[in-house]
Amino acid sequence: MAAPDPATPDPAAAAAPAAPEPAAAPRVELRSLHWRDPLHWLALGWRDFRRAPAIGLFYGGCFMVMGWALLTVFQHAPAYMLALSAGFLLMGPFLCLGLYRTSQRLEAGERPDFGDSLLAWDTRTAQLGIFGFVLLVLEMLWGRATLVLFAVSFDGMPDFKGSLLALLDPENLGFTTAWVVLGAIFAGLIYAVSVVAMPMILHRQTDAVTAGLTSLRLVLSQPGVMLWWGALITLLVGVAMLPWFAGLLIVGPVLGHASWHAYRAAVADGGDAGGDAKA
Repeated sequence: MAAPDPATPDPAAAAAPAAPEPAAAPRVELRSLHWRDPLHWLALGWRDFRRAPAIGLFYGGCFMVMGWALLTVFQHAPAYMLALSAGFLLMGPFLCLGLYRTSQRLEAGERPDFGDSLLAWDTRTAQLGIFGFVLLVLEMLWGRATLVLFAVSFDGMPDFKGSLLALLDPENLGFTTAWVVLGAIFAGLIYAVSVVAMPMILHRQTDAVTAGLTSLRLVLSQPGVMLWWGALITLLVGVAMLPWFAGLLIVGPVLGHASWHAYRAAVADGGDAGGDAKA
């Protein structure tokens, strides 16, 4: 029997279907935002707070107590003042998971449950943990950079009162400028990667990297509106902190609910949106 010609295609091999190529992950679609949208998010946040006031007051109380604790830390470690205070403000999305879950339930027409809000992290523990670790690393780098700046600017570490006087002293204008610029860089980075990342992880079956990159892409593609939103958050929290952090009892939960609506307005539903395991 003659040997088969190697140039002749094998009919069986030709009939076999080609192996499918792996499908590319769908790109998360972002919606166009308008300057009035952040004010609308705040109105929706206030509405959600009024619909579930007990849950909101609990988380607001947590913010207020945390503020008191941070104030004590500031008095003993003034070099960390900017990093810790801004980190306290910008890690709000991670601390507000229960508020996101409450707004999610209200959006679905369901009655929010306090226990459900406390366990909001339970269905996405791994990805939330990864993202929280990224934020922690950024905070540690910020704190270390602030310590280095203090160390090269002063002979020893000034105390709490001395730090405030140093900032107000015109002779230390160079240090004050560098301090503010350093804080702005780290604060902007943390805000950019987290502004919609945490509610996105909670709402969708997505990973921490995708959520962080989506948040960053949103800020870079629509910087004006997102800077306006960040300025509103900073202004409201700053005012709420003045009367011994008491304003955070209301402002904290309202901003938490509003951040959920910011995510829902900015990130379109897509094929990767799977909801949470309990929904």
